[in-house]
Amino acid sequence: MRRFLHRARSWARSRSWVMPVLRRVATAPGTYLWLAALFATTVVLHHMSPEFEEQFLRRHSTNIHELSTNPVRVLVASAFWIDGDTTWPGGGWLGSWLPYAVLFTVFHAPAERWLGSGRWLAVVTFAHVGASLVSEGVLDWGIRHGHAPQSAMNTLDVGVSYALAGIIGVLAYRIPPLWHRPYTAAVLIFYGVPLIAGATFTEVGHFSAVLIGLGCYPLTRARDSGRSSGRDSGRDLPPALDRGTSTGVRTPS
Repeated sequence: MRRFLHRARSWARSRSWVMPVLRRVATAPGTYLWLAALFATTVVLHHMSPEFEEQFLRRHSTNIHELSTNPVRVLVASAFWIDGDTTWPGGGWLGSWLPYAVLFTVFHAPAERWLGSGRWLAVVTFAHVGASLVSEGVLDWGIRHGHAPQSAMNTLDVGVSYALAGIIGVLAYRIPPLWHRPYTAAVLIFYGVPLIAGATFTEVGHFSAVLIGLGCYPLTRARDSGRSSGRDSGRDLPPALDRGTSTGVRTPS
């Protein structure tokens, strides 16, 4: 084991880009541990047969049936599986996982560095759980009033998109003054247009998650009123998010 670790360190030192990347990853541990878990589950999913994969995902979905029988289990489990449909050129499990690697790096990692892991996790939890309950509640209403088939009680609903939408929403309070309102408007339009065009429970969930993220303003307030802006500035965020107020928080307007 020691020999392996020694070789690993030697390999990392011999490649100048490795250590800076690892240090950067370490500044957002929650984001990249979650991403690593998604990597593992995506690989597992792509070794399942299509029939078993669908049955497996339904058992881990936040659908009405599972929420009524195993709510805590599915609310947690659903956040660690993504639909097996390919979303990246090239196909395969890597094609399903890579888009999330990009999105987590662009949105989740900056948010975690800014908010801290605890408050970042709180926003993620509020958005994922809240949007899941709202969307399935709307679907349940639709079933009861004849707007959706009874079979929709077992619909497939897994993934991390509600949590991502919540984080995108809360980042509005980290945007520089010039871009704060345009960013917020763009986010509301991006998630609102699909909701208006043809609302499904998924669109309801995404829009609800954004509103939950925007409602997490109290969590964005600096832990220390004397915190300097230099500790919380450009090195933690991508270029579009690198300068906020003196505390790094944009007051809702």
